[in-house]
Amino acid sequence: MSSATPGGTPGICAGRVVIVTGAGRGLGRAHARAFAAEGARVVVNDLGTGPDGSGASASPADEVVAEIRASGGEAVAHAADITTGEGARSLVATALDSFGRLDTLVNNAGFLRDRMLVNLDGEDWDAVLRVHLRGHFLPLKYAAAHWRTEAKAGREPQARIVNTSSGAGLLGSVGQGGYSAAKAGIVGLTLVAAEELAPYGVRVNAIAPAARTRMTERTFAVTMATPDDPAAFDAMAPENVSPLVVWLGSADSEGVTGRVFEAEAGRITVMEGWRPGPTADKGARWSPAEAGLAARKLLEAAEPPLPVYGARG
Repeated sequence: MSSATPGGTPGICAGRVVIVTGAGRGLGRAHARAFAAEGARVVVNDLGTGPDGSGASASPADEVVAEIRASGGEAVAHAADITTGEGARSLVATALDSFGRLDTLVNNAGFLRDRMLVNLDGEDWDAVLRVHLRGHFLPLKYAAAHWRTEAKAGREPQARIVNTSSGAGLLGSVGQGGYSAAKAGIVGLTLVAAEELAPYGVRVNAIAPAARTRMTERTFAVTMATPDDPAAFDAMAPENVSPLVVWLGSADSEGVTGRVFEAEAGRITVMEGWRPGPTADKGARWSPAEAGLAARKLLEAAEPPLPVYGARG
């Protein structure tokens, strides 16, 4: 059993076994490598699809496994489709068969099929919700079933689930109706899972990352070092998000559950969701005109919403 980082010093995930989905590129690759650097043994899942979900290849997962092993870490690849029951079950089985345990699940897999709503067809809507939302639910379901069995056998785990939402799921994003709906659904799933799985020693949180990946490379440019500033900070590098994910996936995060964190560059923010604002209670049924008048008065007293990403100024 690994008990130290590849460099030989104990890491905050020493001895833990971690699954990362969508780990062949971008954020997932950065997470997998960061967990390995902190002593975890990693299951690298990636179906090897294109940015729109087309095609499949085992190469991305295999390449990340090779990188981790070359750095002295332990990792295995898993290239099955985790949006199917068989694929999700085999993902958990791969961790148990390869390393004898499972401690952390990082749900990260996803792709984009962006369209304005009037141009978005049902097939693209279903595909985006399948990979993001179903692709979170099924691995969570089978990992949680394992941890529940362990807890009922008197071996309560220090288990962690880190889900991946988005600013699009928290605020909305023009041209990304399906993606925004899926990412908002992940927040709801996180809140329910945190409550339902707490008795079994499972802590569940979500991140809303902003980083440069295949899905965002046109939005976030690379910050290059220059002779005047050789240590320039690449604010949009995916590796900037991974430290928070590793901490949430470690035993050190005990007591933290049901939370959503925004992570971008060197900034970490606890996101605060829906909570009651101004309220009016008539004590009886409103007429439509009365309800409208009351609603307008309440809106005047309420905080204005943050703008949707891509909204017109």
